[in-house]
Amino acid sequence: MTPSPVKAVERQLPTEEARELLGLTRDLVQRELQPRAAEDEAAGRFPREVFRTLGEAGLLSLPYDEKYGGGDQPYEVYLQVLEELAAGWLAVGLGVSVHTLSCHALATFGTDEQRETWLPAMLSGEQLGAYCLSEPQSGSDAAALRTRADLDGDTYVVNGTKAWITHGGQADFYSALVRTGVDGPKGISCLLVPGTQQGLSAAPPEHKMGMWSSPTAQLHFDGARVPRERLVGEEGQGFQIALAALDSGRLGIAACAIGVAQAALDLAVDYARTRRQFGRPIAEFQGLSFMLADMATQIEAGRSLYLSAARLRDAGRPFSKEAAMAKLFCTDAVMRVTTDAVQVLGGYGYTQDFPAERYMREAKVLQIVEGTNQIQRLVIGRHLTKA
Repeated sequence: MTPSPVKAVERQLPTEEARELLGLTRDLVQRELQPRAAEDEAAGRFPREVFRTLGEAGLLSLPYDEKYGGGDQPYEVYLQVLEELAAGWLAVGLGVSVHTLSCHALATFGTDEQRETWLPAMLSGEQLGAYCLSEPQSGSDAAALRTRADLDGDTYVVNGTKAWITHGGQADFYSALVRTGVDGPKGISCLLVPGTQQGLSAAPPEHKMGMWSSPTAQLHFDGARVPRERLVGEEGQGFQIALAALDSGRLGIAACAIGVAQAALDLAVDYARTRRQFGRPIAEFQGLSFMLADMATQIEAGRSLYLSAARLRDAGRPFSKEAAMAKLFCTDAVMRVTTDAVQVLGGYGYTQDFPAERYMREAKVLQIVEGTNQIQRLVIGRHLTKA
């Protein structure tokens, strides 16, 4: 069953341009995403052409400099676009978030020459990116990564395996964190690796609980020779680059979570209005209406939290703690909201006739990616207790 269009959210946007951008996004979601999401998810098809469409509409480059083909939009606006995309199809919303994260290293830490050479194509929509930090034995402890890049003349020779890579095997470029020095965070550097790099291969995609249209795979580096000119930032600066990207990426995950939660709430409300039991719509029963009220409240609170963190970022102020709070709250909220949406639909919620079960399966991964929610609590606690 195709879900009814997600209801328009009342938004406080900073400019008329932003309002037009959100209108464009909603139109694309209704025309290009929603009609095919369920079928493509069931078939496990990766919608590569959708990302090209979004690129042509300028939605793959929103927070970046107009000089390089970006949209020059504040994060406050970009995240609300991301929320709308995720409400229509999480594989696409999360994919845009990952692509934006993958461009962050070059856009923020690259030289002017590097940005002028590579960034326009990365932001155009013709290229799709992936972010390579995790490894089979290095997840939450990212500083323990082992993939090595040893300098041989003007070329880094890269060997190792990256894991849990969204768009793995499909991406046109990879922002890869590798070890160029000693153990620990100070020995990590960042390389911009082409997807066609010789010596780079992808394993078959992981078989996941949800997000079947979004490929997640291991990447194997086997003597891949990456030119030194593709080093982003300085040697040993990679961990700093990774953490800076993750602060922003966590806000992307928070926005995606609220998008899925909003879609689940709208489905539950529509069902509760039309489903009749004991001679009246089930929405009129107090127990169920209280569930809907709690779902809506969590969504509004989560949206306010991620937007507050985004506005700090846009103002150039520290936002690491607030980003962790937003990621933690919003992804816990979407898990509760989607679980309750299944409950509202009853037996139908447990079938694939309605998208509630897909929303619930998709929600779970958002508590894991970009740092598990246990890691978010650790980050928040450290900010609260440091001198």
